[in-house]
Amino acid sequence: MRRVRILAALCACLFWAGPAIGQGWKANIVDHSSLPPKFVVVDKAAQKLHLYGRQSPLAELLSFPCTTGQGSGDKQSMGDLRTPEGVYFVDERMARPLDWTLYGNLAYPLNYPNPVDRLKGKTGYGIWIHGRGKNLVPRDTRGCVAMNTPDLKALGQTMPPGTPVVISSEMEIRRTDADPAATRDMEEAVALVEKWARAWETGSEDFFGFYDPKSYTEEGEGDFSRFVAQKRSLFERYPWIRVMAHDVRALAGPDYVVTYFRQYYRSPVLVSEGISRLYWMRGPKGALRIVGREWERTGVTLDDAFLARSKAEIAPILDKWRKAWERADVKGYMNCFAPGAVQGDRVGEQAIREHKEQIWPVAPPRRVVFGSQRYALVPEGVEVTFGQTYAAQNGYEDKGTKTLLMVPKGAGWKILREDWRPL
Repeated sequence: MRRVRILAALCACLFWAGPAIGQGWKANIVDHSSLPPKFVVVDKAAQKLHLYGRQSPLAELLSFPCTTGQGSGDKQSMGDLRTPEGVYFVDERMARPLDWTLYGNLAYPLNYPNPVDRLKGKTGYGIWIHGRGKNLVPRDTRGCVAMNTPDLKALGQTMPPGTPVVISSEMEIRRTDADPAATRDMEEAVALVEKWARAWETGSEDFFGFYDPKSYTEEGEGDFSRFVAQKRSLFERYPWIRVMAHDVRALAGPDYVVTYFRQYYRSPVLVSEGISRLYWMRGPKGALRIVGREWERTGVTLDDAFLARSKAEIAPILDKWRKAWERADVKGYMNCFAPGAVQGDRVGEQAIREHKEQIWPVAPPRRVVFGSQRYALVPEGVEVTFGQTYAAQNGYEDKGTKTLLMVPKGAGWKILREDWRPL
């Protein structure tokens, strides 16, 4: 299995205080509603590995002895024998045979160096949580975290790929949070993800303001100007884009925040889903900016969640359209149509408007009733079908089935096609 950049749809709320030069990072883990169901914490000072879970409240599920690097402090370079400190994620379970004495024939690689590590110039690779076929001795590895193999087997049953792993010089668990600053950074980062996704799907230039261009380039993602050009090209090419950041969670490292979520992307020609991590750091002016990312494409599983979100957004628009129709409000009625809309044999907004301007003065609407609506994803957008009853003030009435093709437009939705089948 190739090394992948993945994350679980989990969350944790860790408050950081950046370590002083020569000191390690102390992780303060605060009991909070956004903590992950399960996460691992390695306490280098205590030479302990803990599995925590938030089952309301935060609880220690398992605890094991471990051993870490022979060198003291945070890892900086290849061969320094130090265990890195920060927020990492389990990549996979090693499938190939491993030396029994050193590794207990069991290992879980971590994603060291992560984007912030690379930005800081840290080097090295091959940081694992692995077993031991010999007695554990404190601070006995070349940088990995080693455990007794039976303990790792027990832990491995609850440590799938994507499990977050916090490694710190020491840690503190806070069961209650009396300090709002302890969760401020996490909450801010999570809120920014939603704004980032909205800017992306609306094709706004504000989207690029969420990134720190210099750090993004130096971290290794590639030249930021090329990234901008590629995104602008897609904004112009596709009539619409929708991006859903599903179940956004966050972890804090020594001086950064990682937000991670299941990312669902939909356009008229592409539907994709994956696990996305965004690494945020504060710039000179104090604002959080994206300095790096990790992404892995997965199978598409969020169609239903996207449809539910779309339904919640479309339903009030259809009600607004119905009310404008019932009032014979031409402007409000037409505001619900997309450019180039088709209504039966009428093509284009002008043709639709002229038709209503001709018939409504003669036979104003009296009542427009929509029945229950059925929503379905189609390549062009979302199709909505419902029964419709119409009555005009001159006594005309009809009943039938209305089918609308709704397409995203900016932050909302518009009617691109309207079909009617009388009963």
